Amino acid sequence: MSGGTGEIPHHRSVLYQETISLLAPFSSGLYLDCTAGAGGHSNGILEASAPAGRVLALDLDPRAVALTSARLEVYGERAIVRQGSYLHSRDFLQELGWGKVDGILLDLGVSSMQLDEADRGFSFRQEGPLDMRFDPTSGPSAADLVNHLEERELADILWKYGEERFSRRIARKIVQARPLHTTTELADVVRSALGRTKEAQDPATRTFQALRIAVNNELEVIAEAIPQLIALLQPNARIAVIAFHSLEDRIIKQTFQRESRDCICPPEQPICTCGHRASIRIITPHPIEAGEQEKKENPRARSAKLRVAEKLTKMA
Repeated sequence: MSGGTGEIPHHRSVLYQETISLLAPFSSGLYLDCTAGAGGHSNGILEASAPAGRVLALDLDPRAVALTSARLEVYGERAIVRQGSYLHSRDFLQELGWGKVDGILLDLGVSSMQLDEADRGFSFRQEGPLDMRFDPTSGPSAADLVNHLEERELADILWKYGEERFSRRIARKIVQARPLHTTTELADVVRSALGRTKEAQDPATRTFQALRIAVNNELEVIAEAIPQLIALLQPNARIAVIAFHSLEDRIIKQTFQRESRDCICPPEQPICTCGHRASIRIITPHPIEAGEQEKKENPRARSAKLRVAEKLTKMA
């Protein structure tokens, strides 16, 4: 895939119908797509909010910004696309003079497009530089972590972000094999550390997930951003979040639960002193998952979980 605005590659937005339906866009509404990707969900929101609904689509990835801009060009001034982190959503909204919005969407993790681009370094299935940055111009790359962290630090990353039970063994092998410069070099080292396994997934899967999450500070960004995004919602507006692994989903679930309660004091404390007030109600008590047909057609959908919450009209 090129980084230009030519032909847009085939890309299916996960849980597309369910997400658009639960966001319930309406004409004259203002919507924030925090993770634009190829613009699939943004396109759906714009279609559903015709003729006057508007979307601000954000993405850290400059290639995704180019693709989304090309895809949404047909909507004219109804679509605004910017490169940047959703951690700075408030700043982008203030720049547009929007204030609060009528719906927010986050489609987390790495996209199938990014996995398909060998030069981005996200995939162990094809050779590319060990990069893994959503914004390839900012911050340390996966190669920086792999080649410069101490063995203990590497093992901690693999355990914390990849839930890799053989983290110490893999970290030891990586340190012994350094320097590593390509995805295939790293994948081969991990496979040699683990030997033959009975698991269906590639032995390098968890290591690559862990490094990608660490490189992009994904979990910390999610945990910090969700309460900020909830504060940007109009009363009765909804936030929809699609997660792709248990670490992401756990943060979303716990944040929604906390923000839907009037008190978050420890249960053993007899009197509330926190002053916290519920700001949302949970629309999906259990996450929505893709149907069998979508899972068959789009392998990425197999692990997807959609959670939705609605801003309360009045905070108690």
